Amino acid sequence: MASEGVLLGMGNPLLDISAVVDEEFLSRYDIKINNAILAEEKHLPMYDELAAKSNVEYIAGGATQNSIRVAQWMLQIPGATSYMGCIGKDKFGEEMKKNSNAAGVNVHYYEDETAPTGTCAVCVVGGERSLVANLSAANCYKIEHLKRPENWALVEKAKYIYIAGFFLTVSPDSIQLVAEHAAAQNKVFSMNLSAPFICEFFRDAQEQALPYVDYVFGNETEARIFAKVHGWATENVEEIALKISALPKASGTHKRTTVITQGCDPVVVAEDGKVRSFPVILLPKEKLVDTNGAGDAFVGGFLSQLVQGKSIDDCVRGGCYAANVIIQRPGCTYPEKPDFQ
Repeated sequence: MASEGVLLGMGNPLLDISAVVDEEFLSRYDIKINNAILAEEKHLPMYDELAAKSNVEYIAGGATQNSIRVAQWMLQIPGATSYMGCIGKDKFGEEMKKNSNAAGVNVHYYEDETAPTGTCAVCVVGGERSLVANLSAANCYKIEHLKRPENWALVEKAKYIYIAGFFLTVSPDSIQLVAEHAAAQNKVFSMNLSAPFICEFFRDAQEQALPYVDYVFGNETEARIFAKVHGWATENVEEIALKISALPKASGTHKRTTVITQGCDPVVVAEDGKVRSFPVILLPKEKLVDTNGAGDAFVGGFLSQLVQGKSIDDCVRGGCYAANVIIQRPGCTYPEKPDFQ
């Protein structure tokens, strides 16, 4: 059984503003399908346009928060998970608090007085999603918040820590502090490659954190970009996963495991010089609602089994189950109870 506070997440809490759009909308705002980017000036009018759509939905999101909420749902033990990030003092922030507490996650948000709560435009076309994040308050997280005794207590209590790569753009010093703690205390520290732009433009911060990472998650696109940035002459996902696993580690307690998802293709897991692949649960196209949160849900399902000491096979099964549930619903949402066996 997982204990209270066993899993801690830190990241960028964003309110997803999700709506079905068309190709014309994407090209007007210069958005590529299945990508994740940070908002620029040209994207800002898009948020109001999405909000005005009749099919718009507001869902508490942000990659790490999604994964933590899914792990919490899979575990069904109140307070098994906790989460930190920065929100604004506004109605979206209040909505986020309400949403997270209802999900059973113990949230300790840093509330910024000046910036509004961050939002993420989720543009859905034919079931595929494209994300444009306007970080706002999420970008204001400070290491001082992490160091407060009531918040550092969450770090002390956790045995497993997960941070998406997106947080590297906000507070790499917070990541470093938590990573060093995890290594010193033999805890399990995991991160996500998260998006091609993280691998390309935040390489230094990513490389500083990587030696501490026991579990690296990512998808096939991110893995290939990571390989390209590091000058590896291969596009083979299995080879790349093995190479990531073999990168230097700060602590020898845990070997690094690399887990790469590939949409409907098998999940690739590399550890200890060996690579295995696991088929995913295939879904008929007509049952697909949207892929928003699928990767986050996979991580949440995986971690929900990992914190219970389950095998890699069970962790991948948990991940595939959670992702399969999420893609049949709008955004990263789920039914009241899981029926994972």
